Amino acid sequence: MLSQVLSSLLPHMLNKRGCVDMIKKILGAILLYGISVTILLPLLVTLAMGGFQQSRIMEAKAVYGLSDFAKTEKTQTDTALDTELEQYVLGVVSAEMPALFPKEALKAQAVAARTYQVRKMQEAGTKNIRYDVGQAYHSPEERKQKWGSHAAEYEKKISQAVAETKGEIMVYENQPILAVFHAQSSGKTEDSENVWTEKIPYLRSVDSHGDLSAPNHAAETEISAKSVWQKLSSYGDLGVSAEELQLTIKKRTKAGYIQQIAAGKLTLTGKQVREALGLRSADFTVERQADHFLFVTKGYGHGAGMSQCGAAALAEEGMTYHDILSHYYTGISFEKTA
Repeated sequence: MLSQVLSSLLPHMLNKRGCVDMIKKILGAILLYGISVTILLPLLVTLAMGGFQQSRIMEAKAVYGLSDFAKTEKTQTDTALDTELEQYVLGVVSAEMPALFPKEALKAQAVAARTYQVRKMQEAGTKNIRYDVGQAYHSPEERKQKWGSHAAEYEKKISQAVAETKGEIMVYENQPILAVFHAQSSGKTEDSENVWTEKIPYLRSVDSHGDLSAPNHAAETEISAKSVWQKLSSYGDLGVSAEELQLTIKKRTKAGYIQQIAAGKLTLTGKQVREALGLRSADFTVERQADHFLFVTKGYGHGAGMSQCGAAALAEEGMTYHDILSHYYTGISFEKTA
């Protein structure tokens, strides 16, 4: 195009009287050509391709998975946590597990929390995050208050643990598992049917020796005989008075938790006694001393699934979060939600 313009103007340039005018015309033509190539043409292409139609894109973002439109200035961690599900997992890990625990244990907790939420969402037939499923959760403000001067440090550590497992869940037979967990076992985790009656293939009793050295693994609790009698009577007639009441352990599970205990003339489960009396676990010894009972419990929680203290111990031994989760949840595999 430019060569054609120059060819048409060259004869006129030989005329000295029109030389100045021709130079002006040439410069004008060159300028017009530059504008059309460098500005107008790209603008027309952009408009044709819908380049300015970016509104509403973020509104169509899925509940879980990464955004396809993350801003380039975000860090890798920011990008991984740009959905409500990942922010929810961050809040759960912050509430459920100490930030001082090893990173691989925090990552295991992140996958467990995410799996539990995804299963509950699936059960409810919704893609909306459910905050009432039984997992503790701390908001950003609650985390700042909880951690104080360490807030920035702990937020970064847990955010990285969540980001490095982004979208990852545990499945059994292609379905999200019931990823239950507890603070610490008595040294072995419990079979699901001894906690909730249903036998679940991936919630089997496994060794958790690291719990034996966890803080407050064994704890003593004194409760008055009158209070014990009143609370256990909610399950039925004990057949004796508070002054006559005795508690006798009849049977334990292979993991050591009480399966049957006689309260006067009534037979209860260890879980029932634990819940009624607010004990730390259903693995305990009990002795009547005058007008009160002395309970010595081992561990903390229901005992099924992953032990959090046990996970920390395994992480200290060099296990990865995949190793830890595969240890506590028998026969599971891992998938990405998006």
